[in-house]
Amino acid sequence: MFQNIGFTEILLVAVVCLLLFGPSKLPELGRAFGRTLSEFKKGARDMMSDHDQADKKAAEIKSAAAAPEEVPAPASLTEAAPAPSVSERAVSDNPRRLPD
Repeated sequence: MFQNIGFTEILLVAVVCLLLFGPSKLPELGRAFGRTLSEFKKGARDMMSDHDQADKKAAEIKSAAAAPEEVPAPASLTEAAPAPSVSERAVSDNPRRLPD
């Protein structure tokens, strides 16, 4: 934006500011401008760090969802079921038989 501003342009702006505001107001304006600039930088830095923290948290949640922890199965599910009796087997093996 200010790539083509040379020494003469900066000097011209300084002279115009001196004429408009006077020598007593320029230090106050400079301090106010410096405070404003530092507050703006601080706010931008805070916003960027909040954004980075949100990105890290989202990545952690995504990685946790992608690789779920192994949860042991309850003992009741890991035990073998009892073998069906002969009559139950006969019922389930014969597709034409009607249920009782």
